[in-house]
This record gives sequence, C-alpha cells and structure tokens, in this order.
Amino acid sequence: MSIIKFLTSKTFLKQMLLAVAALVVLCLILLKWLDIKTNHGDFETVPNLKGKSINVVQVELEDNNLVMKIQDSANYNPDYPKFSVIEQEPLAGTKVKEDRKIYITLNPSGYRKMNIPQGLIDKTYRQVKPTLEALGFKVGKITYIDNIAKDMVLKLTHKGQTLKAGDKLPKTSVIDLILGNGKRP
Repeated sequence: MSIIKFLTSKTFLKQMLLAVAALVVLCLILLKWLDIKTNHGDFETVPNLKGKSINVVQVELEDNNLVMKIQDSANYNPDYPKFSVIEQEPLAGTKVKEDRKIYITLNPSGYRKMNIPQGLIDKTYRQVKPTLEALGFKVGKITYIDNIAKDMVLKLTHKGQTLKAGDKLPKTSVIDLILGNGKRP
C-alpha cells in the first residue's frame, strides 16, 4: 500500500477527525478549568489604607479577601499618627485578584535617634551648623562667652544638658551652641 493511498483512506481520515475532535474537547475543558481556577474576570479593589491603624487595615483587607504584608518602617512622618500606614503597594483603587499581598509601610513611633558626631568642638560655627543640619538636627539658641576664638564652638547643649560625641538624640532635636566671642577671658 502506497503512502498516498493510506492518507486518502477512510480509516485514516476517520482517525484524524477523532484526533482533532479529542483535541478540541481537551482544549475546551482546559480553558474552562483555567477560567474557574484563576477566577477570570473577578477582581478586588484595593482600599485606601493611608493614615489608618494596623488593626483597621487588617479588617479592611480581610473584608476584601486581600493579605497584608508589613514592610520595615520608614522615616517618621509627623503628618500621620504613630504606627499608621504611610505607604501601600499596590495603590488604592487598583484592581487585583483575591488573596493578593498588599505591602504596607508603617510610620514609626518617633524620629530615629542619631549620634552626635565627633569633632564638633573646637570647630567654627560655620563648619558645625551644616554638619548638624545634614544629620537632621536643628541649631537652636546661640550663646557667646568670653574666649579668644571668635565663633568657635565650645560646647553643645540640649535642654540644658551638655552633649558629647556619641550621645544619641532624636532627629529634629534642637541643639544649642555655646561659642567664643573673640575676647580674652
């Protein structure tokens, strides 16, 4: 039997039609299973979580069939309450599948504590002020005392306490400076 006769025979055509029909049925079953398994067309809307406490956030996400994942806290933001959400990913209003993880960033309880750097004493005010401001501190009251070195930082204080290198203060703390006035004591 030649190959051309075999390809045009009733048996071969019948087997080909059965194979194509089985393939179509298998594809339809697979597509239907994918629709059911992936909840095709079913979405949840991500709620706005900014400024809300962790307990409220957890309830809202459970109501929307979403999962909460907490990322590390960010820098303290005084515009939001302590331990509230300051960022979320994906953003509010985004359509997502159920059981999607919503990543939130919490506001810490206060400003991070920073070390007072070494080498600020016996430097000029012009050198010390930008250093303190770059670390997030604020320069407060400036007091002059008799010392031959004009505008030289002689002492750092915070709320009346003398500071030394290595002391920790919350960011945005006000540091008062005692400077020399250029007159002999």
